[in-house]
Amino acid sequence: MGDLDPLASLKSLTYLSILRNPVTNKKHYRLYVIYKVPQVRVLDFQKVKLKERQEAEKMFKGKRGAQLAKDIARRSKTFSPGAGLPADKKKGPSPGDVEAIKNAIANASTLAEVERLKGLLQSGQIPGRERRAGPANDGDEEMEEDTIANGS
Repeated sequence: MGDLDPLASLKSLTYLSILRNPVTNKKHYRLYVIYKVPQVRVLDFQKVKLKERQEAEKMFKGKRGAQLAKDIARRSKTFSPGAGLPADKKKGPSPGDVEAIKNAIANASTLAEVERLKGLLQSGQIPGRERRAGPANDGDEEMEEDTIANGS
């Protein structure tokens, strides 16, 4: 919830909706926002009552309240289980796949081959893997036949 702290500097912020924001799953988020942004009158399409303001003041005031606010802000910086953070780091092709793509593009001699490679890449297939598996060898044979037929 530390991400909400900069909102406190907005003096004219009176209406705030953070529905469908992951911060709404945190405990005491509403009271925290009311404490941090005291000028807010409507939060998540519900009017902020005087009772809520008093409860927020009571919860976050003093040493214990400051520590609670610090803990809440600190917890928001960690990832939640199952968020898949390590998977995000591995986006994109591996270095071997990049090399295979470069080789396939370098070996392409016609516009049709380049378009075929473009289609494969857009569909998520790696051209180099296809060649190692064997199906692309048929394409090489077709190219050889074209070369022989053309007399080149």
